[in-house]
Amino acid sequence: MLKPGSTLDRYFEITKRGSSVSAEIRGGLATFFAMSYIVVLNPLILGGEDSMGNTMPGPAIAAGTALVAGILTLIMGIWAKHPFAIATGLGVNAFVAVTVASNDGLTWPDVMGLVVIAGLAMVILVLTGFRTAVFRAVPPSLKTAIVVGIGLFVALVGLVNAGFVRRNPDAAGTTVPLGLGNGGQLLGWPTLVFVFGLLLTIVLMSRKVRGAILIGIVASTVFAVIVEWLADPGTQGAGVATGWSLVTPSMPQWAAPDLSLIGDVSLVGSFQTLGGVAATLLVFVILLSIFFDAMGTMVGLATEAGSIDKDGNIPRVERVLLVDAAGAVAGGGAGVSSNQIFVESGAGIGEGARTGLASVVTGLLFIVAMFLTPLIYLVPFEAVAPALVVVGYLMVSQVGKIDWSDIGLALPSFLTFTLMPFTYSIADGLGAGFISFTIIRVFQGRGREVHPLMYVVAAAFALFFGIGPIREIAGI
Repeated sequence: MLKPGSTLDRYFEITKRGSSVSAEIRGGLATFFAMSYIVVLNPLILGGEDSMGNTMPGPAIAAGTALVAGILTLIMGIWAKHPFAIATGLGVNAFVAVTVASNDGLTWPDVMGLVVIAGLAMVILVLTGFRTAVFRAVPPSLKTAIVVGIGLFVALVGLVNAGFVRRNPDAAGTTVPLGLGNGGQLLGWPTLVFVFGLLLTIVLMSRKVRGAILIGIVASTVFAVIVEWLADPGTQGAGVATGWSLVTPSMPQWAAPDLSLIGDVSLVGSFQTLGGVAATLLVFVILLSIFFDAMGTMVGLATEAGSIDKDGNIPRVERVLLVDAAGAVAGGGAGVSSNQIFVESGAGIGEGARTGLASVVTGLLFIVAMFLTPLIYLVPFEAVAPALVVVGYLMVSQVGKIDWSDIGLALPSFLTFTLMPFTYSIADGLGAGFISFTIIRVFQGRGREVHPLMYVVAAAFALFFGIGPIREIAGI
């Protein structure tokens, strides 16, 4: 049992933050299980061909994803001392794989070079204090809207990952944005695993059972293993609509990690191939995405963890932002795309994690997963999705703190938290909120109340949203 005042307690401020070693361990486990899917998913996203027809080996992407996530999460826990885990960002890796890698003449090392450059630019912005200043310039109501938006986003991720909500063709044969289950019906054993886990977690939380979220994950995983053994539902990837969404429960085995992608990067190749202007525009888009995705996620998680003070500041925020910025450099350098703070860290925070000790647990598990890569196959999406839905509820409950009497704050807040899940992008929601806040305040005759940096950020987002037409007009 941890003694108040011990070295471990003082270093991580466990007692001061109202936590315990057991709560931090439970939180670290919950976070790892909630985000471990990235080791499986990232090779699928980055496993395609670049413009030259080259591919990166899947095992190397998986191993690099686990290694970089583990090291950065350990640094976040030990140095920044926050329960924020880091791994390859889904928004950036999808943009890199679909948009950047398709540019004529670019190879994967060239593409990853762009990510590294964006990361280096981010490091400079943090060291100069610009990124921290932007965080502090955001009005309190918009910060609350970020928390609510991330809560909705996390809940949607959980529902979609579990297959409880998915895109479905309607009766006319067209595709509706989202629908219930498979063709409007809840079918398949994996869906039952999700429903079981969600109901169990809700009941445990309502009874104030300590460790409710982690118990829900473990119990759902056991149920999933039994289901796989008895029913063998198959996978959606193999064309079985009622099967597992991605991960089929199976026992881990030893596997030597393939780290061949580390250092396979070219910092100048994209500029030589595309030219300075085109390459710089791609760097700008990557930079904005990782800049604001991380800021929004950090605000949401810190608020849920109770580590934001009355003035809206986060302790050691510069360290948090610097580790996150280093994630882009390390991720690009390892060939696995930019790494950033993961919203699924909310699962650990919901379990009680309040300090960096939880991140140490999560980071160590990622290092283990590098050698036992199939470890992440033990827990299917359907078993961790209930935790994300419950965490979403906890974060959305902050909505009452928004000043709904002031349309200049209320409407931008509304756009922020609705567009995050609707566009499946934290950055897009932030952009809509920041731009609308600035415009409304100007036309209210209250432009002086807007922090100068908000004008800069709003202009940057306007450029971000207009990057497509700009490239088309410029012919690049």
